[in-house]
Amino acid sequence: MAHEANGAIPLRPVPQQRIVEKLDEYMSRRDYAGAERHLKFWLEEALAAGDERGELMLRNELVGHYRKTGNEEQALLHAEEALQLVEELGFARTISAGTTYTNVATALNAFGHDERSLELFDKAVELYEGSPSTDPRLLGGLYNNRALVCVTLRRFDEANQLYEKALATMVEVENGELEQAITYLNMADAAVAQCEAQSSETVESQSDLEQCEQAVGSMLATALELLDTPSVPRDGYYAFVCEKCAPTFAHYGYFLADEDLRARATAIYERA
Repeated sequence: MAHEANGAIPLRPVPQQRIVEKLDEYMSRRDYAGAERHLKFWLEEALAAGDERGELMLRNELVGHYRKTGNEEQALLHAEEALQLVEELGFARTISAGTTYTNVATALNAFGHDERSLELFDKAVELYEGSPSTDPRLLGGLYNNRALVCVTLRRFDEANQLYEKALATMVEVENGELEQAITYLNMADAAVAQCEAQSSETVESQSDLEQCEQAVGSMLATALELLDTPSVPRDGYYAFVCEKCAPTFAHYGYFLADEDLRARATAIYERA
């Protein structure tokens, strides 16, 4: 889409904070259809008002929404529009650009566009690490997501270094235990992928396999401990993380943990 109002003062900027708060309400109820209607309505409002900053925020949210719902076509459509807006607004060297690059790169990775995803993650890393005002939560998430791409590309040493950096960063974040739990589960998957890659190249010994199994078991146990942290609020985000983590425990045979995490999420959603 064209952005005719570039450089002009918007007629009426959209209420970004209120939009995000309402979006959180929809997501706390897992109302994806309602969330989509909400975002698309306000996108039209932003376009009508010539509010490009608001448009950028909304397209970023839509990229994330369509990534979660598996709609590749719409996710990539809004991703390209968001990247174009970053350039038009002169944001290319800002934290806002880093956020957009991270968001788009995460979607690209989800849909298998790994090389381009890595390029955008690299641009985001440069911006985030170059700014003293970067929120540690954003930086930790960036390291975590970039590591996922490295695992896909079998760059395991680089991925492990990024996971360690993510863990160290999230220690500084209030209630960062949830992100640390996700990281430990990602590390478990990376360890298995690395073992499988090595076994395809050489004959692994029984001790190597046992060592890998022990490492994975330790990571899963640590993730469960972090998810049980008493001080972490049992809110919509906690429910989202429980749902996100549950399938990984099931994959490794931790069926009771899978069932328990899903039950926790359901109880929170039912109270919303």
